[in-house]
Amino acid sequence: MAALDSASSSSSVASTVGSSSYDVFLSFRGEDTRNNFICFLYKALKDAGIDVFLDNENLWTGDAIGSTLLTAIEGSKISIPVFSKGYADSKWCLQELAYIFQCYKSNGQIVLPIFFHVDPSHVRNQTESFEEAFRKHEEIFEADIVMSWREALREVGNLKGEVLKDTM
Repeated sequence: MAALDSASSSSSVASTVGSSSYDVFLSFRGEDTRNNFICFLYKALKDAGIDVFLDNENLWTGDAIGSTLLTAIEGSKISIPVFSKGYADSKWCLQELAYIFQCYKSNGQIVLPIFFHVDPSHVRNQTESFEEAFRKHEEIFEADIVMSWREALREVGNLKGEVLKDTM
């Protein structure tokens, strides 16, 4: 959280989404984490005065989801992908992650991954639930798209992050 505190007090100017700029963009698989971990993380960040983009809070009815999300990612100082067992099942999560990785490489965006009940090596190497998801994606999507998703998972999975183990 110290990284978030120093980043949010930075004097650098973030791009804007509409009339707002964001300190943090949260990327997560809704059905895995929205009603538990993400709710608590979002509240903690907001209570600390950090401006967070959360899809159900910041998307308006009628907004083009894809372009709005990409603009929010680009306009955020920090992206926090929350990897969960079902993260790679979602093409939206993978598209977001590929764009987050692009912003990391080209703009130096800070990326703070959280591994929620998944081992970072499963993300990096696309094993376990990630491997199962990619078997399906390879049947549906073009090879270059799947390769960009794999690269983003491999590279972001190699970043230092928080590992939250399932204690049950």
